[in-house]
Amino acid sequence: MAQSTTAVRSVKRDVAYFWVGKDKRGTKVSGKTLAPNEQALRAELRRQGIAPTKLKVQSSNLRGGKPKPADIAVFSRQLATMLAAGIPLVQAFEIVGAGHEKASMQKLILDVKADVEAGVSLHEALGRRPLYFDDLYVNLVQAGEQAGALDSLLDKVATYKEKTEALKKKVKKALFYPTAVLVVALVVTVILLIFVIPQFESLFKGFGADLPAFTQMVIGLSRFVQADGIFIAIVAGAAGYAFFYFKQRSRKMREVLDRALLKFPIIGPIMNKAALARYARTLSTMFAAGVPLVEALESVAGACGNIVYEDAVMRMRDEVATGQRLQRAMDNTNIFPNMVIQMIAVGEEAGALDEMSGKVATFYEEEVDNAVDSMSSLLEPLIMAILGVLVGGLVIAMYLPIFKLGSVV
Repeated sequence: MAQSTTAVRSVKRDVAYFWVGKDKRGTKVSGKTLAPNEQALRAELRRQGIAPTKLKVQSSNLRGGKPKPADIAVFSRQLATMLAAGIPLVQAFEIVGAGHEKASMQKLILDVKADVEAGVSLHEALGRRPLYFDDLYVNLVQAGEQAGALDSLLDKVATYKEKTEALKKKVKKALFYPTAVLVVALVVTVILLIFVIPQFESLFKGFGADLPAFTQMVIGLSRFVQADGIFIAIVAGAAGYAFFYFKQRSRKMREVLDRALLKFPIIGPIMNKAALARYARTLSTMFAAGVPLVEALESVAGACGNIVYEDAVMRMRDEVATGQRLQRAMDNTNIFPNMVIQMIAVGEEAGALDEMSGKVATFYEEEVDNAVDSMSSLLEPLIMAILGVLVGGLVIAMYLPIFKLGSVV
């Protein structure tokens, strides 16, 4: 192992070059190629019968930012496609790395390529980068290497990553839309209280009459926000920071929040369906890759995206390890719908657990999609009503004294 590590460190990292040249027929050609330096690139191009006239390093034009799960999904699909086309693994990494537009992703791909060139297996090279390739990803690649069907397994990995990322986007859309609108409503309300209400207050001082109770309440709220607004903002910011800080570090807190989120109106059913879709999709992918069921369930638990389901799947794993059928273990958790349990039971009986799990995943992915669209349609009038109450209430409060004065005159 020590010799392998030393070899990896000694491998020089390639750089992406854009080149322009002429082939043997004098035709102008161009392309992008990875090479350790310009001399090596010129030698390689001459070997191919190309006379280079221009060489340029591409890294300076790359986009920044850390690799995201969506980038890993695209990389998986590209690698699977190239391997299926018969391109050798190292060359496939070179092509994918040279064509990527994100500098950090290109570096990640080239680092993995360097490890593979040094003799490290692909799953080990990926496992050295757990921030980007989780245990599930590594296990699937390892299963593909052992079965001699790496292209097929990478295709399954790519499909899995694409579907899970699409599901995440739908869930984020469901949570982001109402949150963004409510934040905008809060900001508009604060602006009115700080800048607009004081103008009306100075106008009302010349009326010489008692203001309506509603107007006095709004003016009092405006004074409070003006006097203590900064303090309120600091406290709110500190509370938000503390919430996310302890949420990341306290499993008990995440469990309470996840359990509450599953029971929350409108959002709860979407989160339940999303967790079921992740469970079924991951189980289908792992089982299709030939991973033993007990080992697969451990990876499935971490992919559910909700601690309630994660704990339930871990209990299922323990029961299955003692000889219990998966269908019975699911039934004992009391969180899986009867339809899902029956589909899994049919899959077990027919020896097609991967296929039936895939159908369950597809069903719930479509359910999440439809639920998000329906929720957006239902929330639009509700959000407009909330905005109307907040902004309209302030406007009415400011015009009540004017109406009262008009009736007296």
